[in-house]
Amino acid sequence: MTTMTSTPLASLLDQLFAEADEASATTNAAVSDIPAEELARLKASKTEYLDFYGRLRDAPLAVSRETGTLLYMLARGAKARNIVEFGTSFGISTLHLAAALRDNGGGRLITTEFESSKVARARENLIAGGLIDLVEIREGDALQTLKAGLPETIDLLLLDGAKALYPEVLALLEDRLRPGAFVVADDADVSPDYLARVRSTEQGYLSTPFGGDVEVSMRLI
Repeated sequence: MTTMTSTPLASLLDQLFAEADEASATTNAAVSDIPAEELARLKASKTEYLDFYGRLRDAPLAVSRETGTLLYMLARGAKARNIVEFGTSFGISTLHLAAALRDNGGGRLITTEFESSKVARARENLIAGGLIDLVEIREGDALQTLKAGLPETIDLLLLDGAKALYPEVLALLEDRLRPGAFVVADDADVSPDYLARVRSTEQGYLSTPFGGDVEVSMRLI
């Protein structure tokens, strides 16, 4: 048995995914009154993301079960010890990554979230899952919280925050990605600049889409 498929985490993940499914209607309602053109602009904005995601403070914005399993598998297969996550939300993806660290024998996961209520909820979930000792949650804008205090090398990076900032967050951490490190970006199609970067071998990546809305990349240099 693995940490992810054992008590208490397995039942906690079932509960959280069920809650995320139920909350999808609320999430849709939160943005349904925004005209399509404005919604596309807000998602792509590098200056208005705090306001936009503030409207979604009560939404889990969870990865899918398949993506969660993928994250666990990549972290285990890479024997990851140092993981960084951009966009904690309620901590569902964080739980998968921390479970992999536990099964790898330990490590450190640094995750960042600017919404205070989500930080509190993620911490509660990590305590309930028995994984809080492996995770450091940094509250605030990732462009500031990820500027310092990072491990020398990063084995896996998850991008699941404001999509327009994917290129900036990657640039902030890129020189710490070890050769063979994985970069996983959820809803990466919203950030064409990011996709252009990681899909270029000249930029030092090998990349492929997964499941229609996730981009999985490997650092080559």
